[in-house]
Amino acid sequence: MRLSRLHPRYESLRIRDKLVKGFKEGIVVEHGLLAHGRGEAFDYLLGERTQDFALEAIKASVASLLLSNYPLISVNGNFAALCSRDIVRLSKLIKAKIEVNLFHRTLEREKKIEALLIKQGAKEVLGVGERAKAKIEGIASKRAKVDPEGILKANTILLALEDGDRTEALRKLGKRIIAIDINPLSRTAKMANITIVDNCVRALPLMVKQAKVMKTFDKGELREILKNFNNEKNLSRALKFISFRLRNLERDSWIA
Repeated sequence: MRLSRLHPRYESLRIRDKLVKGFKEGIVVEHGLLAHGRGEAFDYLLGERTQDFALEAIKASVASLLLSNYPLISVNGNFAALCSRDIVRLSKLIKAKIEVNLFHRTLEREKKIEALLIKQGAKEVLGVGERAKAKIEGIASKRAKVDPEGILKANTILLALEDGDRTEALRKLGKRIIAIDINPLSRTAKMANITIVDNCVRALPLMVKQAKVMKTFDKGELREILKNFNNEKNLSRALKFISFRLRNLERDSWIA
């Protein structure tokens, strides 16, 4: 069925269709569809738009990635299905590696995600098959398997749609974690160094846009942006915004 742009839920339905397509192609698993439903509920509470606190986190994230000597973007099925083009675009702008890392890991699925990213212009995709031969302790799933030239080596990692135990384990290894997590209450959001409370389909294009501008900044300017960012306060702002919306949803002007 072709979606009409006149439908009041067009954008939401478009995203759902991309995930369903990814599921049929073997990129997304059933669990990913369930996770998206939870995320969609939080997006409604955010007004389905990027808020000021997310924009500040995006700027801090790009600054952190540009300052890193080994940045990496970690990709799972939902992230690939929704944002493959912008994942590749951002990786080129910030000179970051890309690694596939899956909770429900199969070689077939890894290769399909790799092929999708290469189709979008990626030159190399780490973490596929035997390349994921290193293991991170403290992770009770197949996400413990990582590429020794990727996640194991990276010092700054951008991830999205994440489970909290890996974020916690990576932090213990001294890695700087940037999370795109629409749920400000999640363990990932709380454990990350920088959390972008937004939908990844909006956050990634904005990160690409910021990277084009900020790559011209000197290191002093980038460090100043990072210095002025506080993740705990930013998460608090997100929660206060959600609380405010909940108190005012009966007003027509607040209905998304």
